[in-house]
Amino acid sequence: MPQTSRYSDERVETLLTELVEVLEKHKAPTDLSLMVLGNMVTHLINTHVSAAQRSLLARSFADALQASVNDEQAH
Repeated sequence: MPQTSRYSDERVETLLTELVEVLEKHKAPTDLSLMVLGNMVTHLINTHVSAAQRSLLARSFADALQASVNDEQAH
C-alpha cells in the first residue's frame, strides 16, 4: 500500500530538481553525490530528531531506500 505524503508531488519534485542541479553544477560523480547526500541525511537526523528517535528513523530511512532501489541494470 503506497504511503501518502503531507507534501505535494510538485514540492517534492521542485526540491529534487534543485538538488540534482547543484550536484550537476559541481560535476559531482556518483560516489561524491552519495557521500554528500548521506552526510546531509546524517546532519538532518542528528540536528532535527530527538536522540531517542534517531536510530529508529535511520533504520526506517535505510529500509525505505533499500525498498526503492531497482535491481535492474542501470542505463
